[in-house]
Amino acid sequence: MQNYFSSNLEYLRKKYGISKSELAKKMNVNQSTISRWENGQMGITVDKAYDLSIILNTPLPILVGKDLKNYNPEVSRSESDFIKEKIDKLNDNQKDAIINIIDNMK
Repeated sequence: MQNYFSSNLEYLRKKYGISKSELAKKMNVNQSTISRWENGQMGITVDKAYDLSIILNTPLPILVGKDLKNYNPEVSRSESDFIKEKIDKLNDNQKDAIINIIDNMK
């Protein structure tokens, strides 16, 4: 799997209008660290990557594993079939519980 972290970090930071300085403050790192992450000169710890995923409202696997400049978030047909198959196996109480969880997330 290709790692898109550096390009996605820059893309999302700009998309949300967050300066490197602002992001550095939120992350409790130096602004130069943000620059190094964005240009791939420096790796990031899992903890910091997770914190970034929260700040940038992007799941960590997407932040690292998808090219967000060209990402279409629609679920692919095979993923959709997989999800439908799993849902079909749930009983009514389990389905209601999942619906409640989703409603509470809104």
